[in-house]
Amino acid sequence: MQTSNKISLVTGASRGIGAAIARALGRQGGAVVVHYSTHPDGAEAVCDDIRKAGGKAVAMATDMGSEQDISILFKKIDEKYGSIDTLVNNAGGIIAVKPIAEIDAATVERVLAVNLAGPIYCCREAVRRMSTARGGAGGTILNISSMAAVLGGLPNEVHYAASKGGIDSLTIGLAREVATEGIRVNAIRPGVIDTPIHYDFHGASFAREFSHNLPMKRAGTAEEIAEAAIWLLSPAASYVTGSILNVSGGR
Repeated sequence: MQTSNKISLVTGASRGIGAAIARALGRQGGAVVVHYSTHPDGAEAVCDDIRKAGGKAVAMATDMGSEQDISILFKKIDEKYGSIDTLVNNAGGIIAVKPIAEIDAATVERVLAVNLAGPIYCCREAVRRMSTARGGAGGTILNISSMAAVLGGLPNEVHYAASKGGIDSLTIGLAREVATEGIRVNAIRPGVIDTPIHYDFHGASFAREFSHNLPMKRAGTAEEIAEAAIWLLSPAASYVTGSILNVSGGR
């Protein structure tokens, strides 16, 4: 196992892809801030797994749709660890499944707040701490996008797809903005992954049933996304920034 003294923040890490990435970072040592908003038991379970693997972990709750709450989260991390070296913007949600003709302001505002504005504010706070131009030691930012950004999303999820398109633009633009400040910024576009994000709207069997549409004829796993994330966050990807990696079974 590679060991690390780095401090990582993974948002939306109480389950699914975020939990898998948090566990993978924890296996490398260092400390992981396991962010959650509505699943405290899941977050604590992830922290327990990280500690058992030899890392350090703490669960912290924040509303990723609130600029003020995000600022408070980073201040709490400063108080506990000093700063962060790695940010993984994973938190997000579909919020509601509706055709555009029936979309309402509350749904649009919430999906953009959590899926796009929240990551922007997290990037802002991370850059303020990481940037060598501001006295930081550099760092890495990984945004979790979605194949929905380029495919338009599943039926009645156009609003979600649009928010992930914004994540792609954020990744490319921010990478260029901070390229000389010791910060690398990349993204992953997961395809159909068998995680709880789909369960509330499409049922627990959705990912398996939909997989026949994919070239590889199967859904992906959260752990497969985590493996790609660990590479992009590692020194092995030191010349990679502004890149968006499709991890989607060929689609």
